[in-house]
Amino acid sequence: MPLAPATPASLVDQAIEGMRALLESGEWAVGTRIPPEPQLASALGVSRNTVREAVRALAHLGVLQVRRGDGTYVAAATEMQALMRRQVDRVEIEHLLEVRHAIEVRAASLAAERRTDADLAVLDEVMDRRRIALAIGDGPGFVAADVEFHVAVVAAAHNPLLVELYDGLVDTLRASIEPPAGDGDLEAEHLAVLRAIRDGDPAAAAAVSAELLDHVVR
Repeated sequence: MPLAPATPASLVDQAIEGMRALLESGEWAVGTRIPPEPQLASALGVSRNTVREAVRALAHLGVLQVRRGDGTYVAAATEMQALMRRQVDRVEIEHLLEVRHAIEVRAASLAAERRTDADLAVLDEVMDRRRIALAIGDGPGFVAADVEFHVAVVAAAHNPLLVELYDGLVDTLRASIEPPAGDGDLEAEHLAVLRAIRDGDPAAAAAVSAELLDHVVR
């Protein structure tokens, strides 16, 4: 059966899918400016009008942000991430913490079942950087490593939907963390989570993850 000619609507969908692929691959990172219309049209094999419609659609979804006179920037890697970020801005902090608790505790349990040697290597490396940053008084480095630990635990669950949901919380999580004063770095609690994941003990991983988050809330 011969293929039907592409319609304008399907060409827009084609352009959107091409842009999504660039976003999901990481080639278009959050915060970067995407190429101008002529370059995109050439790369995607469509007209500039089609590119314009595709950009407008992704901007409406919150994935792209059009800045007049400056260009178009990546606001989120996926529509789910954009949706989560919008919702985070509208809810009480208590509700956000409850969602974080639900995701992280379940993710820790799954990570204990599914983690790979590569996952453990990432977690070990992040904990080393966290410890070093604390020792030398590198506040931004400590915050970055702390966030990366939680992201790595969720990634080790190997559930792409959990990862995508959690990605929508990361900016708020990063903003909520401050370099610790005194002995409030919670290193023992983080190491307990890592140990349970390494040991392949889902129940222990869930329990110590919940305990860590309880300490964070307090």
